[in-house]
Amino acid sequence: MIWRALDTIFLVTLMLFGSLGDSLPLATSTRWIVDAASGHRVKLSCVNWAAHMQAMVAEGLDKRPLKEIAARVASLGFNCVRLTWATFMFTRKHYANITVAQSLDSLGLREASTGIAENDHWLLNLTLVEAYEAVVNELGAQNLMVVLDNHVSKPQWCCGNDDGNGFFGDMYFDPEEWLQGLTIVAKRFKGKPQVVGMSMRNELRGPRQNKQDWYRYIQRGARKIHKANPNVLVIVSGLNYDTDLSFLGRKPLGIDLDNKLVYEAHWYSFSGQQGEWEVQPLNWVCANATRRIDERVGFVTQGENPVPLFVSEFGVDQRGVNQADNQFLSCFLAFATERDLDWAIWALQGSYYLRNGQAGFEETYGVLDIGWDHPRNPKFQERFGLIQEMIQDPSLLVSTYYIMYHPQSGRCVQVKGKDGLRASYCRKWSRWIHNGEGTPIRLMNTALCLKVVGDGLPVTLSTDCSGKQSTWKSVSSSNLQIAAMDEQGRYLCLEKSSSNSTTILTKKCLCLDDDSNCYVNPQTQWFKLIPSNLN
Repeated sequence: MIWRALDTIFLVTLMLFGSLGDSLPLATSTRWIVDAASGHRVKLSCVNWAAHMQAMVAEGLDKRPLKEIAARVASLGFNCVRLTWATFMFTRKHYANITVAQSLDSLGLREASTGIAENDHWLLNLTLVEAYEAVVNELGAQNLMVVLDNHVSKPQWCCGNDDGNGFFGDMYFDPEEWLQGLTIVAKRFKGKPQVVGMSMRNELRGPRQNKQDWYRYIQRGARKIHKANPNVLVIVSGLNYDTDLSFLGRKPLGIDLDNKLVYEAHWYSFSGQQGEWEVQPLNWVCANATRRIDERVGFVTQGENPVPLFVSEFGVDQRGVNQADNQFLSCFLAFATERDLDWAIWALQGSYYLRNGQAGFEETYGVLDIGWDHPRNPKFQERFGLIQEMIQDPSLLVSTYYIMYHPQSGRCVQVKGKDGLRASYCRKWSRWIHNGEGTPIRLMNTALCLKVVGDGLPVTLSTDCSGKQSTWKSVSSSNLQIAAMDEQGRYLCLEKSSSNSTTILTKKCLCLDDDSNCYVNPQTQWFKLIPSNLN
């Protein structure tokens, strides 16, 4: 019954938005990914699906049929999948010629083999490459775009500094074999319009990494992909686990890919200073982490020759038990939503056939639970709803307005009724006008604006838009606390009152007097004005 409902959702999506081919192939225009024909923006809202591990089979096919997993991806609001692959599967005959059944049996994964036999018995007799292609085909049939990600050379869990897969010349990372693999994959999937991009290599890293070899091989690899399949986006990663492209500010990549070049970056709670999200004031940490990301990777979307940035991995423990992840996520969502970045969350899989020597290993960062039945986080679609939406389209000549966004809950401030304000699920949002620090926040096309009434009281809509109680500014280092003064001249910040309430209050601002020494969690007061120009 659940999957029948998913099929219905998918059919409705097709009727509303048309077929996948209507906006393909993709290209780039300044910092945006666009429909190559019309120039209209196409946003990648993706989930990572691992197929690079020891079995070299897309994870979870023992839990649910392939068609049902693909349908579930679409029903969760994603429009694409970053599907990982290992070089050896395409370059070495031993791997390329064995079947799914043989691969699983060689690893002693009889339970996984039995599960696939029950769900899709026809997959077991396919070669590993044929099974990978079958997954790509089904994702296309479900109207999903696909980014093929070269995750590793030798199939295994990624990533470590000394795992032999980190940088050109490592034990398992022969540059010439890697180039051969890119060419084979680009040619094999050339005729499949759902394959919109190829990510050249995941998380370059380790003691051998250096800029000279990076330029040398990235230039060669990008040209080989583009020559073999000129329709796909060529997605380029930097150094230090996909966290550093800063050297491009001094020396550009210097290749012409006919508007197909995209850069990628990864950002997790553990990407910066160890433990910073748990032991430092959150406004401070978020401000510093955002600045660091901008300096190292975000700058590629700015300047005279901007290029799209695809955050191809971010993620959190979906159980909600990791304090660092929980506190990082609100900062990340505010940043990525304000920029309206293309992205891919790690990860779809709720489990692995085999990881760390353990069969059926559970992935707590997985969007799906260990049984691949339901979202691990029951509020997943609410929390990630706005980031999945396209918020800006540079091809539209429409005036910009703002969405008022509360990243901790994933909700948007909406006017309900005559004068009520509520934090609502971001399927719809009210449109706000704000002309900068110290100006009113006005409800678009009305004479109404937000006004402070008092500490602990709901914020109201008023026609009195000239006094200090109606002029708003960012008051914390994170730029995520929006405040106006009350009658006594004290700053009161917007606050979503509790996790179960939709009421928007104004309360004494947290952690402003001595931001560097305040360890109170201010995320209930974190709001962001997100620019949009969509009708």
